Amino acid sequence: MDDRPNGWAMAALGGAAAWLTWRSYRSLYGYDFQGKNVLVTGGSRGLGLVLAREFIAEGANVAICARDAGELERAFEDLAGRGGRVVTVPCDLAVPEQVNEMVAVVERRLGPIDVLVNNAGIIGIGPVEHMTLDDFHTAMAGNFYSALHCTLAVVPRMRGRHRGRIVNITSIGGKVSIPHLVPYSASKFALVGLSEGLRAELARDGVVVTTVVPGLMRTGSPRQAEVKGQVRKELAWFSISDAVPLVSIGAERAARTILRAVRRGDAEVILSLPAKLGVWVHGVLPGLTSDLLAMTNLVLPSPGGAGSRGVPAKAIVPPPAPRALTFLNDRAAERNNEIAPQEAFAADG
Repeated sequence: MDDRPNGWAMAALGGAAAWLTWRSYRSLYGYDFQGKNVLVTGGSRGLGLVLAREFIAEGANVAICARDAGELERAFEDLAGRGGRVVTVPCDLAVPEQVNEMVAVVERRLGPIDVLVNNAGIIGIGPVEHMTLDDFHTAMAGNFYSALHCTLAVVPRMRGRHRGRIVNITSIGGKVSIPHLVPYSASKFALVGLSEGLRAELARDGVVVTTVVPGLMRTGSPRQAEVKGQVRKELAWFSISDAVPLVSIGAERAARTILRAVRRGDAEVILSLPAKLGVWVHGVLPGLTSDLLAMTNLVLPSPGGAGSRGVPAKAIVPPPAPRALTFLNDRAAERNNEIAPQEAFAADG
């Protein structure tokens, strides 16, 4: 009888040892938000505001920044009533000097930044025929350089303390490029690459980077978009797709999932089953994915209308999509400060 170890048994033991090592490694990254100082960019509305609420509920002190002073004031009133310390700072994240000053203000008022959530972003909708070079520069400034500027501002002190968390809110558009969102997708692809590279390089210094990949999400954000081409048709398809139950995910559920991933120190979290499926199919069958997206493009609005002239979604009235199809997103817009109280009253009236 052969007493030598069975190959399968050895493989199983090796696998178990690897799993235990991985679990031990992960346990080192367990994180408690109680008393931590969290900076959420773009935290005055939408997912950023919902994330700020969740961090406060976990006992964190929260700072938020945005360009709109009115939005920041309303967000402060929302957050201050939930307990914890709240700091708001107006800032244009595309300007490095403003970012450095904003971070300095937060650290003076709260102390060292323990968690940075790069959530701020912009979106433009329309066929690539109407997208100009400025549109690509604007998308990169709002979705990539804003996160890079904030990261560069906080990383040196995080490395010095040998601890910290950086959370980059990217998009399914950063994994699969979506027709009529090309500048947006290109900038989100760049952010995914930045986030993954930073995780690899900062791990040895105790700084953990998590890449968040949301799919369609009900935050009320479609009204913040800039639209080109046949603007009513473009906004209609985007607003409806962003509000469909089962296909889209609620902002509150998304925020709770993000906090769990950050607490565990996950490398990446993809929000919603359709987004996970889309990323998987694209990874396994990229050619098929491209063909399916090309077919999708055939049913999207053709060029024309306003052409390359960008129109704010808020200015497209009345809303082009039936309210019955966008109801969930409309309510999310009211809850999450995407819409001013007087606008909400007018919409209900």
